[in-house]
Amino acid sequence: MRIAMVSEHASPLATLGGADAGGQNVHVAALARHLGAAGHHVDVYTRRDDPDLPERVPLAPGVDVVHVTAGPARPLPKDDLLPFMDALGDGLARAWSDPRHRPDVAHAHFWMSGLAAVRARALTTGPRVPVVQTFHALGSVKRRHQGAADTSPPGRVELEAGLCHEVDVVVATCHDEVDELYRLGAPRGRLRVVPCGVDLDEFQPDDEPAAAPGDGRPPGRLRLLTVGRLVERKGVGTVVEALALLRSARHRGGPLDVELAVAGGPPATGLGTDPEVRRLRALADRLGVADRVRFLGAVGHDDVPPLLHAADVVVCAPWYEPFGIVPLEAAACGRPVVGSAVGGLLDTVVDGETGLLVRPRDAAALARAVQRLADPGLRARLGAGARTRAERLYGWPTVAARTADVYADLLRASRPAVVRPAPLTVGGPR
Repeated sequence: MRIAMVSEHASPLATLGGADAGGQNVHVAALARHLGAAGHHVDVYTRRDDPDLPERVPLAPGVDVVHVTAGPARPLPKDDLLPFMDALGDGLARAWSDPRHRPDVAHAHFWMSGLAAVRARALTTGPRVPVVQTFHALGSVKRRHQGAADTSPPGRVELEAGLCHEVDVVVATCHDEVDELYRLGAPRGRLRVVPCGVDLDEFQPDDEPAAAPGDGRPPGRLRLLTVGRLVERKGVGTVVEALALLRSARHRGGPLDVELAVAGGPPATGLGTDPEVRRLRALADRLGVADRVRFLGAVGHDDVPPLLHAADVVVCAPWYEPFGIVPLEAAACGRPVVGSAVGGLLDTVVDGETGLLVRPRDAAALARAVQRLADPGLRARLGAGARTRAERLYGWPTVAARTADVYADLLRASRPAVVRPAPLTVGGPR
């Protein structure tokens, strides 16, 4: 198949760690690479944000990134991109009018990409191009949890609801998202579930926990790790509050010794001026645990596996989470996760088998879960279960194959039926 992926703000070539560069970039890049490795050809269309970018950049065998001019050729926050989606759709239509680049199927990532893909389909002559939509995050969920702090363009929720009827298939990344899509009015027959994936070769168990860079952890101290963008909804403040509650916890007859490493946010040199870091530091100081919280700043993708190996427990405590890549990466490394029972974590963390789930924004429940995981035997059992489940369900070759199956089913359904003429009766009726 020739596949057009549309990812308007999340280029697979982007440097991770920016405000709008994260899990979606990783997802699009990995999915495209593995579809290419399976013999398909993938063009990933993204908005040009630098005038010097070439039109096409090879990403991997069978995969090109195509830069489409839509709005000013400079970085813009994704919430400012809606006025340029018509131009992106026009650019896609021009590309697809070339028989060499005409896709068999288009897969839009994020809602604005869907608007551009549907427009491009309408403007492209010839056989109809089926469109698959993955939202990655829904405006209705964001509005519910962020309220007035939601910076999405007006009308996002209504446009997403309309897309559910205009595209051919919506691929949800978890079952909680399916429920949200039903509430949005999505036709049930158009929904499929295919999760995000993880690189099982890059993220592997390490039986001997490594020391993280600059690690001076005292023997016997339990290390918690959070990884991700530092925004309030990620729930790091709840983890700090749980750490304070654990000061009086006991384990094996003595005090429970716990520390927290926080990876994410700006580079280490900019931590002092970051508003969220300052808020979290003030909270830790007020609760008397400032000496137990260490901010690492932004970390490169290659640095994540060693950080996971150096942790005893990975904590993911968001208020809400459309999917969440870190729980998968932790699972692949054989580390148990204490996670909020929200969104994608309801699929990726099996309570009591691969980790522990707690109510979001509940520091006391989070502290109790961490206290349980002070038991090294329980940690080892949950970590081993997490790796086994990651191998079975979440390796990228498996995820790419399931995605390709969605495309193939869609193409089979869209082909016109072959109508065979009735056989002639020689000599007429008898």
